[in-house]
Amino acid sequence: MATLEECRKALQDVADRIASGDTGDREPPKFDRSLACRITDLGTGFNARITGGTIRDIADGDDPKAQIALTLSSDDLVALSRGELNFAKAWASGKVKVQAGMKDLFQLRKLL
Repeated sequence: MATLEECRKALQDVADRIASGDTGDREPPKFDRSLACRITDLGTGFNARITGGTIRDIADGDDPKAQIALTLSSDDLVALSRGELNFAKAWASGKVKVQAGMKDLFQLRKLL
């Protein structure tokens, strides 16, 4: 189980990778949504904004009204940030749960 600090760093690493344009051959989405990242095994989470294809304003704590909510374990968040876990496969297998509209799901996949 990863620590809260490791999860915070993992989420920031994902945000930094996206901001640097290092998303492979995918064009980052240009939409504005609130984001919650819920860490099941730690009983906590983070909230942020997805704006202009970047994740900004990462803060501790859940946002129950978030337009996009990711629910996953601390180890899976760290693995996603390192590129060791494929987002689409993790979602399909239930390792990552996503609450979002269908259009937002497809846009989110471009980020992760």
